[in-house]
Amino acid sequence: MNLTDKKYANYALVQEMMETVKVVQKFNAQQTKNVASTIQSVGKLFLTGEGSSRIFPAKNAIRKSLTKGLPVSIATDGSRQSAQYDLSKFAVFCASNSGRTKEVVLLAKQLAAIGNVNRFALSANSGTLLEEVCTETFVLTCGWEQAVAATKSVVEQALFYESILWHIEQTGTPNLADLAAKIEQALTFTIDSSIVQAAAKAPTIYFAGYNDGVAEELTLKTNEITRKKSDFLEGTYAVHGIEEVMEAQDVVFLIDPIEEEIQKFQEVLEQGVGLKIIAIASRPTPFTTILVPDAGALSPYVYLCAGWNLLVEIGLALGIDLDKPERARKVGNELIV
Repeated sequence: MNLTDKKYANYALVQEMMETVKVVQKFNAQQTKNVASTIQSVGKLFLTGEGSSRIFPAKNAIRKSLTKGLPVSIATDGSRQSAQYDLSKFAVFCASNSGRTKEVVLLAKQLAAIGNVNRFALSANSGTLLEEVCTETFVLTCGWEQAVAATKSVVEQALFYESILWHIEQTGTPNLADLAAKIEQALTFTIDSSIVQAAAKAPTIYFAGYNDGVAEELTLKTNEITRKKSDFLEGTYAVHGIEEVMEAQDVVFLIDPIEEEIQKFQEVLEQGVGLKIIAIASRPTPFTTILVPDAGALSPYVYLCAGWNLLVEIGLALGIDLDKPERARKVGNELIV
């Protein structure tokens, strides 16, 4: 996709996806230096929010922290479930782009009531209900999105949380200019029309891969952008029972396949079900592969943006107005006071 062709340029969704490049270029990792010190001293970090504000930003941070063995325990869940937890000894980040999401604001109020001073807000707006009940609020630079499907804000939220880990690990800020360039490539390269058509015709589009938020977030975006049924199959979930209800016309997009799992996917899904597996990866795989630039530890951002590119093409192939879903709302559950 690109902004020079009216086929794409007239959609706010596409414009905001493309704005992600500048968001990454301009990201200021120093804004989290002080809060990172606080979090490290607490030793426990809880990341909550609803939908896209939590899925990739939180799970990407958890995977990175566990992989690196950092001295901070990170967990996540939705705000209603989180309200049942004892979070008194956690530093808690409450993410809501609107700053008005009911579940998130009420959890922050609960944290205030129990005297947890380490409650922080991450929002795309200032002067919000959430800001009123948090100790400190960080406002995204990407601005408020017009499209229902959150895109550039998801990447900035993920970078924000990951930058906390950079400070704790004391590695310095990685090359974000390089990441931005690779994200731009992922957003603008041409996707083979046979892949787009296979997905457009599929009764269900599945996404499989690491539990780091990429495949799960693309599953949600599939619903919002293409209006098609989709499912997230974490790890080897795809080959442990769900194959019983899969159809040969279905498509599985496998994000960054784990080498040791490839043979099982081939046996169960390609040979057993007869469906098509398409990989999104920075290396060749035995499957039809959407090749993206390798960004090392930051590759999940590139995979996510390649997925957006794919979903836009599928949506347009189906004749869908990308900016006007029939039921989905920008603020899922707004707190009215």
